[in-house]
Amino acid sequence: MIYKEKSIEKENLEKFLRTLDSDEGVRIDNESEHVFINKTSKRYCVNISIDNKDEFIYKDSTGEVMDFLKNHIRQETKISTY
Repeated sequence: MIYKEKSIEKENLEKFLRTLDSDEGVRIDNESEHVFINKTSKRYCVNISIDNKDEFIYKDSTGEVMDFLKNHIRQETKISTY
């Protein structure tokens, strides 16, 4: 199986999260931190990986995810969809 990654602009992140399917995800890359976001039928799963230590946080809405991500998106952040 081959999956295709695509870069997205920060301005389009909220729109993409709203329409995220269960077989899609978002990866946010910073220098020492990576954030992965997936969605089930009921909620979002946010996986924060810092120095190979993972923490899973669950959010019920796109707005909650965007509020949470404010501290994880910087000028140099790269955002990809998969």
